Amino acid sequence: EEKLVESGGGLVQAGGSLRLSCTASGFTFENYAIGWFRRAPGKEREGVLCISRAERSTYYKDSVKGRFTVSYDNAGNTMYLQMNSLKPEDSAIYYCAADRSALLDDCAGSYNRILQIWNDYWGQGTQVTVSS
Repeated sequence: EEKLVESGGGLVQAGGSLRLSCTASGFTFENYAIGWFRRAPGKEREGVLCISRAERSTYYKDSVKGRFTVSYDNAGNTMYLQMNSLKPEDSAIYYCAADRSALLDDCAGSYNRILQIWNDYWGQGTQVTVSS
């Protein structure tokens, strides 16, 4: 079965760090745009960090620039989101997604656009809670 599985969420104090993993099962990230999204309580899902399919250019949501980074393993089927200097407002369920057709601009789209464009693979989500 082809799917994405996230892991690595948890509870951390403000200023701390977490690393999330997203593992593709049954496929690799080659030829896919990939991204991390999150949904905070009472808010719609938003794009946090995305990587374009061809150029591997990266989009960062303004509020995470300088704090969040992405990396991959050599096999090309696991993506990591390193989150440093975490803030309470980073608390959310974090999802990874992969899509053959999504463009970098689609990372910053509205909730409806995100769900419309990013529709090949979604992970089940992992909870990140940052205490103040």
